[in-house]
Amino acid sequence: MRSVLYILLSCISSLIFSLQPAYSATTTRFDACFAQAGQRYLIDPLLLKSIATVESSLIPDRINHNKEKGKILSTDYGLMQINSSHIPNLKKLGVIKDKSELIDNPCLNIQIGAWILATHFQKCGINWSCLGSYNAGFKKVTNRKESNTHAMSTINTW
Repeated sequence: MRSVLYILLSCISSLIFSLQPAYSATTTRFDACFAQAGQRYLIDPLLLKSIATVESSLIPDRINHNKEKGKILSTDYGLMQINSSHIPNLKKLGVIKDKSELIDNPCLNIQIGAWILATHFQKCGINWSCLGSYNAGFKKVTNRKESNTHAMSTINTW
């Protein structure tokens, strides 16, 4: 309980003392995409941009492999690091035809990331744990420390 309180106080302090964060002044060629996705899914575009910064360092063609004991379990693609577990559903819904679109179309990647986050918020509410589940996934939410660390990184970037 004490660690949760510490995390919340740290977040609040960070937000209060960073009323003019340098990050928000940084513009990228993707800002219009973040704004459009934020408007569509009712999520602050700076939060989406913060997630992309933490996930991919705003590198649109970033690909990361999630490994356990040297074995690749899944792959994350693009700015928002869309996990390969989403690809079958995205294809079924007609959102993408091929995983390469997650790299080749950064604005689509941002839209998909915003949709995933909005879906998470609908399931678990708008809170730190839910924000952390964007990275860890719902199946791995048992790892609260990893989830909270990711949420803190995102909030500090936001």
